[in-house]
Parts: sequence; C-alpha cells; structure tokens
Amino acid sequence: MSRHISDQPRMANTIRLREFTRQERQAGMHPAIGSLHERPLSRDDKGRKTVEYLRIERGRTA
Repeated sequence: MSRHISDQPRMANTIRLREFTRQERQAGMHPAIGSLHERPLSRDDKGRKTVEYLRIERGRTA
C-alpha cells in the first residue's frame, strides 16, 4: 500500500524557508530598517511634555 499524499517529510519546507531567508539577508537592508537606523538616538522632551499636559488636561492623573 502506498503512502498518503500528506505523509511526506517536511524537510523540503524548512530548506526552502532557510534559503529564502538567506537570500533576503544577502539582498540588503529593508528600507524600514534603514529609516530606523537613521533617526536620532535621543529625542527632545518637548513632545513628551505635550502628551503629559494633554493627559492631565483630560483629567487622567494616573
């Protein structure tokens, strides 16, 4: 009796995924990752202060 079609080893899928990720890594950096690396490491506190003032103004104290 022959094997069922779903009784195949899964090794082919893992090899295919590994090769795909290897090719993607070698292709270069994704533009989103590049923009994250380009942004400044420290941000000013002006934006954070505005958020906190608005939170207090809305009545949220915690």
